[in-house]
Amino acid sequence: MHRVRLAVRENRLTFSVITEEHYIPAIEVTGRGWVIELNGNVVAFAVGNEQAGNIWALFVDPEHEHHGYGRRLHDVMVSWLFSRGLAKLWLSTDPNTRAQRFYEAAGWR
Repeated sequence: MHRVRLAVRENRLTFSVITEEHYIPAIEVTGRGWVIELNGNVVAFAVGNEQAGNIWALFVDPEHEHHGYGRRLHDVMVSWLFSRGLAKLWLSTDPNTRAQRFYEAAGWR
């Protein structure tokens, strides 16, 4: 998952705020995660934070974009978060990016 996170072209990690050690508690303690694998390699992943009601991560390896993986992960994650009784979700992303357009197309405001 971290390999995918470091490979993205936008919303890049410019310093080590998030390390591989952050994924396990994000998936096992505060939320849940999903991956899409091809030939045993993670090509996309999402992590939703149930406690905070936010999208902690949603990333697709640039070499595997435009296959609908991000939208599939988004829809599963959002459905799961709402199934946990959350009435409202939130996320943050940089303005004027593909991520902003992606989330707006998915209904986010």
